[in-house]
Amino acid sequence: MASPLINTTINKLANAQINHLSTSSSPNLHKNLSIFSPDHVELAKMLVEMEQGHLFQDWPDPGVDDHHKVSFFDQVAVLNSSYPGGLKSYIKTARELLADSKAGKNPFDGFKPSVPSGEVLTFGDDNFIKYEETGVTQVQNAAFVLVAGGLGERLGYNGIKVALPMETTTGACFLQHYIESVLSLSEASYKQAQGECKRDVPFVIMTSDDTHARTLQLLESNSYFGMKSTQVKLLKQEKVACLADNDARLALDPKNKYRIQTKPHGHGDVHSLLYSSGLLKEWKKAGLRWVLFFQDTNGLLFKAIPAALGVSATKNYHVNSLSVPRKAKEAIGGITKLTRADGREMVINVEYNQLDPLLRATGHPDGDANCETGYSPYPGNINQLILELGSYIDELSKTGGAIQEFVNPKYKDSTKTVFKSSTRLECMMQDYPKTLSPSARVGFTVTDPWLAYAPVKNNPEDAAKVPKGNPYHSATSGETAVYRSNCMILRKAGVKIDDPVKEVFNGQEVEVWARVVWKPKWAVTFADVKRKVSGNNFVSQKSTLVIKGSNVIIQDLSLDGALIINSVDDAEVKVGGLVQNKGWAVESIDKDNTALPEEVRIRGFKINKMEQLEKP
Repeated sequence: MASPLINTTINKLANAQINHLSTSSSPNLHKNLSIFSPDHVELAKMLVEMEQGHLFQDWPDPGVDDHHKVSFFDQVAVLNSSYPGGLKSYIKTARELLADSKAGKNPFDGFKPSVPSGEVLTFGDDNFIKYEETGVTQVQNAAFVLVAGGLGERLGYNGIKVALPMETTTGACFLQHYIESVLSLSEASYKQAQGECKRDVPFVIMTSDDTHARTLQLLESNSYFGMKSTQVKLLKQEKVACLADNDARLALDPKNKYRIQTKPHGHGDVHSLLYSSGLLKEWKKAGLRWVLFFQDTNGLLFKAIPAALGVSATKNYHVNSLSVPRKAKEAIGGITKLTRADGREMVINVEYNQLDPLLRATGHPDGDANCETGYSPYPGNINQLILELGSYIDELSKTGGAIQEFVNPKYKDSTKTVFKSSTRLECMMQDYPKTLSPSARVGFTVTDPWLAYAPVKNNPEDAAKVPKGNPYHSATSGETAVYRSNCMILRKAGVKIDDPVKEVFNGQEVEVWARVVWKPKWAVTFADVKRKVSGNNFVSQKSTLVIKGSNVIIQDLSLDGALIINSVDDAEVKVGGLVQNKGWAVESIDKDNTALPEEVRIRGFKINKMEQLEKP
């Protein structure tokens, strides 16, 4: 405990630092200054300067709750250090954005939208295969960044989202699939490099307070799914302070007067975390060229990554947004080129609820409408980015990793003077290009939606309300999309596969294809699939085909049942002939049956494993 002399010295120093401010603005703070360290006093001075004296209005005299008061400034120190420019900058930006929001200012005023240039790929053609091959060579020069700060509560699942099974035929979770995909791509890249030193491809996971410990536990309990622990870095994002009103007064926790209320800042924090961690400069020094960003529950993404990376390398893009065709007014942002009258331009994601009014206000009376292709000309943003490392570092060096923010307060009435509840500043990963110079090479890569995009983000109740024909984006549709994608790829490789049947699970009508699943080490590109499939092959709709080995050749196979191939990696296994058994059936279940695991209930079906042939 500090001596009376030290406390007196600190108190004098504190008053000297803060005495130019009116004591009437925060008398209860002034009474308590003697209990704080000089660093805490500096933070107190900053808060008073930024007109946050209300935070201390209910504080008692020294000697009462002193440890809570110190904890308050410990929290302020974290909020201050984790935000680029500190809390002072946060409050200043918040006042500007809240004033714009109250005035109804449109962030796109003065911009004219147009369709940007990019590459539209057709799966399986020569162009696609060429880009895939180029992309695989680049993987050795890439780092992968997974944004995984969310829990599965919105899905009806209480675990972390990356622990959710991507599909229930094998039970592999999303994180396992992602890591095995990176490892397999890295191995393929090394083989193509011919003589280059093998590099452990970096894998970064952005976590949050909600997910950090559980993500680490998932990795450690599964031996990092085969990846070296030294390859994996976890970066934890902090939350930001909530705002109580249009003056950007910080909101106190309703249950604790010694704690500022906080909420997530958004996945745009990944840029500042990477910058402040020093990893980007480490990667640059090691000779890396690319950083690939992806989100937590899109099981199809890695089927498109090699080709998209090939596009980036071929076209020398600084920013490449992986995209899919989108229907007009579909609830997914559109990649848009925005040009000012003075010629300044940028290529960014414009949210779907902003794109239609922007188009109508700039000479497009039909707004966001489908063109002759049946889709909107503005590609759908799926929040998967490929950034060129050198230009990325240069840009973040200017911004300190900060991404342009927005605020979305919910007002009590049309006067816009009172909030329904506290708000906060937010930022999005895909808004990185907003600060780039006009000379930056920003483009997109569009792939078939069945190949690259099947996110799991809606619970069964919300998914069942989705208008017919629009994607459900649920655990039900996410799993069935994996089977559809794999079947479509095998069809492109010449395998005859029965058409799917339509079934309704959890109120969602989906196509049920043959349950075809393979480990990434079997095939990470379409060329891999074509090389390992030959002859006349057939798979019935009721069938299940699981390929776990890397050197499995499918030749003249007729499958009507379940076939599980568990070969060791080095062994070449040829599989063919007639395989017929009762197989594994997809059976509907009651999502309200609490005796079943959550990960089954949110799908509305389970796999009944009746009979199978297993190949060693």
